[in-house]
Amino acid sequence: MEQAKTIFFLTLLTVLFVFIGFSFGGANGALFAFLIAAGMNFYAYYYSDKQVLNHYNAVLIEDRRNHIYKIVENLAYKANLPMPKVYLIADNVPNAFATGRNYENSAVAVTQGLVDLLNDEEIEGVIAHELSHIRHYDILIGTIAAVFAGAIAMIANFMQFSSIFGGNNNRQGVHPAVMLLMAIILPIAASIIQMTVSRSREFLADEGSARLTNNPAGLQSALSKLESYAKRGQIRDATEETAHMFIINPFSGRDIKFGNLFRTHPTTEDRIARLEELKFELKK
Repeated sequence: MEQAKTIFFLTLLTVLFVFIGFSFGGANGALFAFLIAAGMNFYAYYYSDKQVLNHYNAVLIEDRRNHIYKIVENLAYKANLPMPKVYLIADNVPNAFATGRNYENSAVAVTQGLVDLLNDEEIEGVIAHELSHIRHYDILIGTIAAVFAGAIAMIANFMQFSSIFGGNNNRQGVHPAVMLLMAIILPIAASIIQMTVSRSREFLADEGSARLTNNPAGLQSALSKLESYAKRGQIRDATEETAHMFIINPFSGRDIKFGNLFRTHPTTEDRIARLEELKFELKK
């Protein structure tokens, strides 16, 4: 169900992107928008992982005797995945994320706060969650969604400028007031779609973690602790652009308006409830 939802919303995001490009400049506008998006996707595909790891000053763990390294190694073997690179972020707020474009170029990063706070079962639940993201190419999907949403916002800015200063001279004959309205509404719609894709992938990764460890309770406990800490403080240098990557939104302490529309993650209560349902299934 979540997989189908993700495909649907990515398709909808693509259609929205084509529509806004066509509205702004006809066929040439749509083509120009796709060329921009292609360049952005190329950069995101090959360099986004390095960029985010550098941003958080993540340090590569190379010692195979390291406790976290051994947990990742054991779970990667169990999941039949190549060993990802393991990074440590010197931040006292507990959290974790995965990055990389494919199995061979993947990484798992955890904060020092997570290592200090969680017990082994909880850490295994978190690591298994991140490995599930890697298995399902969630980081790549999230990057594509973010790039499209960003490109739509950029084109919308052009539309807004054109509607104000361009008069009625656009080729498609779209009234400037209509263009201005589209420039405001479409980026919001794109952001909602992007967030919905992100939430769908989190549910799938939680389920993947529960099945890999055969211990939903470990992840349940970890999520509860991480959410509690995230409400009291956020990771240093955290950004809205990378919030969707973390197992818990680093901005959980902020008030969320408009319900779940702009959440990058499902509520922790919903995630824990779904894991509770899985307990009965895994006992069968």
